[in-house]
Amino acid sequence: MTHYSLRVKIEEMKFNVWSVTDKGLRRDSNQDSYLVNSEMGLFIVADGMGGHSGGEVASSIAVKTSEDVAKDPEARERSPREVLNKIYEEASHHIFDRAANENPELAGMGTTMVMAYIRKNYIYVANVGDSRCYLFKKPHLWQLTEDHSLINEQIRAGVLNEATAQNLVGRNVITRSVGYERDVQPDVFEREIISGEIYLLCSDGLSSLVEDEKISEILNKNSPEKVAKACVEEALANGGDDNVTVIVVQFMGG
Repeated sequence: MTHYSLRVKIEEMKFNVWSVTDKGLRRDSNQDSYLVNSEMGLFIVADGMGGHSGGEVASSIAVKTSEDVAKDPEARERSPREVLNKIYEEASHHIFDRAANENPELAGMGTTMVMAYIRKNYIYVANVGDSRCYLFKKPHLWQLTEDHSLINEQIRAGVLNEATAQNLVGRNVITRSVGYERDVQPDVFEREIISGEIYLLCSDGLSSLVEDEKISEILNKNSPEKVAKACVEEALANGGDDNVTVIVVQFMGG
């Protein structure tokens, strides 16, 4: 289990950040990749998929490409939405082209990717796949991102309900990922940051094993610095079927 914590101030918005990743109890390797770059205000969780080492390769390419795009001096001249769209475009191209042109055995690899990007007093959240971003404002928890999964599409269409979906085989089938096809369109939205808010990013190694109600309980009962570790421990206690990564960002105002 890998831990990371940091306290920083960026453009008058102070925040603390903590992260934990674990390969889980059933996997031989960790195909999750994540980024905590507080200087740029960029936080990412990517959950790779693909045979052999494909998932690990895809998620690592996605995270590295994201950081490279955000570091480009031109990024600060672009709007945050433009930066995020460019990140997903470049990441998807790099992953797809790597498999198509260099490593045919990695064909079909891809990754989910959820990220939060801070600009001044605003946070921009982008997502492809079923890794999630939650907003916690004591005592309430909201899921901000929409899962791009077969199950969620059927729920939205009214074919299934949440209770039925919990027991279905194949509930982790992803309908949109970074790199499986060369081009992908992320969901992007912005929100003004309010002091006291906590944003939690995670792979589905958490959300598939720990109900939102339990995540909310962990946030309500623990100090922020203990939340990421407590969430991962809960996922492991519930079977640890998958890699699990959690990033927690707490905002404290200027």
